[in-house]
Amino acid sequence: MGDSRQRIKQKIPQPLWRTASAARYAIQRAALWPAATLHPLRRASIRQLERYQNCHPGERAFIIGNGPSLQRTDLSLLQDEITFGMNRFYLAFPELGFTSTYYVSVNSLVIEQCADDIRTLEIPKFLSWRSHPLIKPGDDMMFLHTTYSGSKFATDVRGRLWEGATVTYVALQLAYYMGFDEAILIGVDHNFTAQGKPNTTVVSKGDDPDHFDAKYFGKGFRWQLPDLETSERAYRMAHKAYQRVGKTVLDATAGGKLDIFPKVEFNTLF
Repeated sequence: MGDSRQRIKQKIPQPLWRTASAARYAIQRAALWPAATLHPLRRASIRQLERYQNCHPGERAFIIGNGPSLQRTDLSLLQDEITFGMNRFYLAFPELGFTSTYYVSVNSLVIEQCADDIRTLEIPKFLSWRSHPLIKPGDDMMFLHTTYSGSKFATDVRGRLWEGATVTYVALQLAYYMGFDEAILIGVDHNFTAQGKPNTTVVSKGDDPDHFDAKYFGKGFRWQLPDLETSERAYRMAHKAYQRVGKTVLDATAGGKLDIFPKVEFNTLF
């Protein structure tokens, strides 16, 4: 199927192909809208999300990626900071002795395989609406209408958000909505040893070298190969959105390969 689609694409003029693809994805998003807007569970999430609008005016937030660089970062300095932990960052909680302020995950494979772990987290949780059948809802759980297509930076997370191929982009949209003046990235290494077609689902064959814990996507875990090109496009959109209103995104990742945001040394922030 993939080869046939590629052959067809090569025969159709690129402008026409892009227009047709945009129309197809728009139709797919439109089909998702009724349930993602009117379902009782989503309506409840929208009401919950209203309480978070501009709830942190003038403050700063740390958005914690899960790259190996976290092993070289003194996370104890974050104990009294407002933080977003993502996907399996909770594996670090026992050693840290504290949790992140918020938790974000929009990857269905992560939510499906880690549903029991996620439910036990006693912090506000932001998950993709798409994955709601995979986890039992809870009072501290909010479902976001996130989509793979339809690139945008959402300033109001009660509506649709584009995932931008990385949960970090979703966290940046949440931080903007909450009113933070400054979002600081750490652990966003933007560099993977795993190779292959972006977004392909693979099964880990052993210890995970691409995250801070070897068990993160350990043996037998299903995950999707990164799409760094799409992520970079999303990060550029976030950078511009923050700049337009006088807000800032800084990158304090130790040795990170991302070059979109201004760099800063983590230890100088305290």
